[in-house]
Amino acid sequence: MKWISYGPDSWLLQFAGRVGDEAFAHGRALVTELERHPPPGLVEFVPSFATILLEFSPGTIDAAGLSSLATRLRTATARAVPPAPVKEIPVVYDGPDLGRVAEAHELTTREVGELHSATLYKVYLLGFSPGFPYLGDLDPRLHTPRFAAPRLRVAAGSVAIGGEHTGIYPVDSPGGWNIIGRTTARLFDPAAAGEDESAMFLLKPGDRVKFVPTHSGAATVIGAADSAAGTGISPASARSGATSVCAGESPAGRKAGESPAPLPGERTPM
Repeated sequence: MKWISYGPDSWLLQFAGRVGDEAFAHGRALVTELERHPPPGLVEFVPSFATILLEFSPGTIDAAGLSSLATRLRTATARAVPPAPVKEIPVVYDGPDLGRVAEAHELTTREVGELHSATLYKVYLLGFSPGFPYLGDLDPRLHTPRFAAPRLRVAAGSVAIGGEHTGIYPVDSPGGWNIIGRTTARLFDPAAAGEDESAMFLLKPGDRVKFVPTHSGAATVIGAADSAAGTGISPASARSGATSVCAGESPAGRKAGESPAPLPGERTPM
């Protein structure tokens, strides 16, 4: 473990050198220890793939305290943490980039949905926007680069692929991932917070997620999903580069007639 100064009262704990099952297990153990036995002065902590950022009240932590905390956290990583429950997310595989991803990997659109829904995913972290889950490990056959330029708006509920990860847009926001489907699951609900702020998030780091294919008739659709524009990419460029939940709104893709931005190395239509 390594401490990195991150400001006058914040420290970044690096607990792994690379992403993987071991790092994920260690991260879950560290989060559990910090939740159950927070050190004096801890204001909040933010876990990531192989690091945790800890923020302390001014003047409440020193070198001796950091050393003692590191020893305790190192011991915690040796203890097994029971697997998190599996949360099922219904998804309709009809996103505007579904055909594009399929073409890039020489698959059918049905095979993309089957491969995507076959994996039991781990929630590595939440980031980018409130409740946005970075999910792994995505089947390598679906690894697809993000767009060179993001869409100005991706609707809440969009299920997408970005590089080696998949995720779900919890709120309307800009986004550069490949949208392959949509879900009615509501990942971010500020009204549900109450005294526990974490209650506003459907998922949290360490959770496990299973996508369950469903039909469009089973989803509550607000508005219409836009049709996919044909901007195919070559397979070579792509390779380079349980609790049921059902609530919220479905996504719209880009504006009607708007083509997505090209991927790196892709020719822009004239």
